[in-house]
Amino acid sequence: MEESVSGFKLRGDWGDIVEHGERITEALREAGASGDAYDEWNEWRPKSHERLGEDVSAKTAEQASTGEGKGEQAGKTPDDDLKTAGEKISESYQKLEEEKTDEAVDSWQDSVSYVARAADSASRKAIRKVEDTVYQKVMTRLAPYYFDNDLISANVQQTGRGDGEETFVFEVNVNDDELKTMVSEKLAAYEDEIDRWHVDTEKRTDTVEVAEGVEAPEDEDEPKSTTT
Repeated sequence: MEESVSGFKLRGDWGDIVEHGERITEALREAGASGDAYDEWNEWRPKSHERLGEDVSAKTAEQASTGEGKGEQAGKTPDDDLKTAGEKISESYQKLEEEKTDEAVDSWQDSVSYVARAADSASRKAIRKVEDTVYQKVMTRLAPYYFDNDLISANVQQTGRGDGEETFVFEVNVNDDELKTMVSEKLAAYEDEIDRWHVDTEKRTDTVEVAEGVEAPEDEDEPKSTTT
């Protein structure tokens, strides 16, 4: 592993970069990282059962996509908001007829807000359709597959295919300098203390179920990396 101001970089095969991501994730956890940003990173990092051009590509497009607006967060479609806007306009006219000017103005303003929210939702939906095409079909062919949030900035790219073996470069930067120092110390300790890192693999239970005619029990906790 190479360490520099731009992050922790490792070059190797798919198993190597999966291990690199697992080590950094474990170091972050031990250094106290948690919350949504940590979970987003843990979800995006390459896994042993995944492929760069398929799984990581899809996750890159998803995390780079335009977020949901207020209407989408409320579970409302543009049509829902336009319908509500129409109802608010009707209320506004009714209040005017009743000479309730202040209430009429409030209903009119609400109507405008719902129209704006409908337009926002429709625009975001259209943008995401374009983004999905751009990121998966264009950007990931020209640039590394990347991840970026408040906690982590990372990118991975395939650099070669020789002797039947693919090679990759995976670079991860911790955006907080103090946390980055702690992660660096943890990674150094892993190098000194751990002879072999056991990479997490996706459990396959279908073979056991078919052979024994029973369903495999569900684990209460997610599997964790173990060391020897």
